Amino acid sequence: MTGSNDLLLISLNYIWITAPLWLPFLLGYIFWYLFVRYNRRRFFAAQKYVMLEIRVPKEVAKSPVAMELFLNTIWQTSGESTWYDRNFLGKTRAWFSLEIASIDGYIHFFIWTRDAWKKHIESQIYAQYPGAEVSFVSDYTKSIPEYDPNTMGLFGTEYKLAKIDPYPIKTYVDYGLHETATKEEQKVDPISQVLEFFGQLGRGEQFWFQIICRAHKDEDPDSSKRNWWNPASWNATMDKWKQDALDEVKKIRKENTTKYTDIATGKEQEGFPNLTKGQMEIISALERSISKPGFDVGIRSIYLASKDDFNGTNIPMLMSLLKPFNSPTLNNFKPTNNTSFDYPWQDWNDIRANKMKQDLLFGYKKRSYFFPPNKEKHFVLNAEELATIFHFPGTVVGTPTLGRLLSKKAEPPSNLPI
Repeated sequence: MTGSNDLLLISLNYIWITAPLWLPFLLGYIFWYLFVRYNRRRFFAAQKYVMLEIRVPKEVAKSPVAMELFLNTIWQTSGESTWYDRNFLGKTRAWFSLEIASIDGYIHFFIWTRDAWKKHIESQIYAQYPGAEVSFVSDYTKSIPEYDPNTMGLFGTEYKLAKIDPYPIKTYVDYGLHETATKEEQKVDPISQVLEFFGQLGRGEQFWFQIICRAHKDEDPDSSKRNWWNPASWNATMDKWKQDALDEVKKIRKENTTKYTDIATGKEQEGFPNLTKGQMEIISALERSISKPGFDVGIRSIYLASKDDFNGTNIPMLMSLLKPFNSPTLNNFKPTNNTSFDYPWQDWNDIRANKMKQDLLFGYKKRSYFFPPNKEKHFVLNAEELATIFHFPGTVVGTPTLGRLLSKKAEPPSNLPI
């Protein structure tokens, strides 16, 4: 025992003696981290944010292609192009929150954004949905100041991908919604199942669904491109999303490549890959997935109501909310960070669960996902996948509580007398 104490004292003494060598670097790192974080929070506080509600006429039949085209216009990496902008000014590229909210069973579509982007979003929505109505509304989440476990019931979750990001989910293309020849009444829109669940809620119940997204950038360090004598290459990065897809394609091909012995040389040679139809479809899906603009994405949902109105049978529906977008051979969504525990001894007196509910509600209201204080692990979806999860449904979706315009907007005739 004495020997162990002596070893501990020697180690502590060594750390103390060498402190002048390592302590300045540690303190410098901590200072720099806090300095950048302070500048970023100051930049966020200086921004103004707006909430846009979008309503479309019932008779407007638009496929999710229109939403994909809209999403392509907000794929922007500007605003943080230089090292000075990112670290000293705290600038970040813009992120957006695509939201569907059911309040007392009435369904609303919202887009939350920085004030500087409101005109762009408004014009692009009108470009794809000429009969739509875009209005500036107050933030619906302000009706719930904070979570009170004594008067309120709340359950929430976030979602993650089961496989690596390049594997795509089941998109509107797989459902045939991109085919213009298909009659409206014959279409199968996966979002209809989601909206039907939203529409069945009663008075006093609310369901919030949120997709935080921003343009995906090549942000993973790539040492192979870095030359220390060339300052321009010090920030060399690679797109891990695309690289993972290419690596997966190589892996599938390699696992299905047969080897044979060359008669002339006697050496073992690799032949051509012998792929099944399913494997060829997977490779095609991976290559197609990374051919479209990618978005960093975080998804969360919350069901809340007063204690008397809270219906626990809605929780399983919330957990399987994104099931229509799951692909049995490619990728699928899984709930994560649920605000509950399986066994009572995991959380005495609901202390941990209540803290998780408060944090989830705070993160939702702040639209925070990529930065502290509610930084979470995000994933990548391309524009096609994102448009599948969030788009304005056509007449095939007949949910009665879905807010639509009563008639299609039209411009006045150009020959009217003035």
